[in-house]
Amino acid sequence: MPQLLLLAVVGLAAQLVDGALGMAYGVTSTTLLLAIGTNPAAASATVHLAEIGTTLASGVSHWKFGNVDWKVVWRVGVPGAVGAFLGATVLSKLATDAAAPVMAGILLALGTYILIRFTFKGLRKDRLGMPVRKRFLAPLGLFAGFVDATGGGGWGPVGTPALLASGRMEPRKVIGSIDTSELLVAIAASLGFLFSLGSQGIDFAWVLALLIGGLIAAPIAAWLVRIVPPRILGSAVGGVIVLTNTRTIIRSDWVGLKGTPAQAWVLAAIAVVWVFAIVWSVRAYRRERAAELAAEQELAAITAATDRPVPTA
Repeated sequence: MPQLLLLAVVGLAAQLVDGALGMAYGVTSTTLLLAIGTNPAAASATVHLAEIGTTLASGVSHWKFGNVDWKVVWRVGVPGAVGAFLGATVLSKLATDAAAPVMAGILLALGTYILIRFTFKGLRKDRLGMPVRKRFLAPLGLFAGFVDATGGGGWGPVGTPALLASGRMEPRKVIGSIDTSELLVAIAASLGFLFSLGSQGIDFAWVLALLIGGLIAAPIAAWLVRIVPPRILGSAVGGVIVLTNTRTIIRSDWVGLKGTPAQAWVLAAIAVVWVFAIVWSVRAYRRERAAELAAEQELAAITAATDRPVPTA
């Protein structure tokens, strides 16, 4: 029972982060399952089965709060489902540890761009409302779906930064659309694992515990992403991407810093930079809002003066 309660808490926390930042449910949950000795394929299968319910709840919540672009959902989600099914089939027969540092390097580059862009320049508005290209969404979905199934998580870490970097969608709509389309990915990955593994190694009590926690958090996260300013949200997302993928790289055999004092110092330095970036974004947002309010008040005063009736002699 204590183990199931812990899994429910992890599911709640993971969905709260995922629903607010567009990533981390699969990564967080899979990491815990691997830590207690579950084999990679069974861990990924367990998480994706739970995600069928959590992504459905998250999608409905984001839709109600107006955070979903349905064209993007279908254009990225259908190729994502194909990639997830293929990835689940491959993972059932093959380990993918060697690919983790390469993927982390790509994500680190995207995360760094997003962190710098949103911290110092805010949301790019010259492209907002422009359609995201189909030739961009389909390959993105296929790749992100494959990574998600083989790595036990990755749909959000790949899809969210790529769409944010395009500058064509508000952060809340990027997150809402990625979370909603993940339902297709979760279903396809689960089918791939069940066809390849059957129910071998899957504990359905664990699936239920993760699901319950996620269902509780889904509407809270959808509300949270709507009220957090885009500039601050972008800095937060960028920091998550940079921190988590730096950790993956320095713990890999390629770098060899796992378990050394240097690892802790590097991560601590990045955490400090992340906090600084969020503080900077908050202050910049407040300055922008003050300027906007002042401009609105000035416009209102001019309008009132113009509409005032001219006194007659």
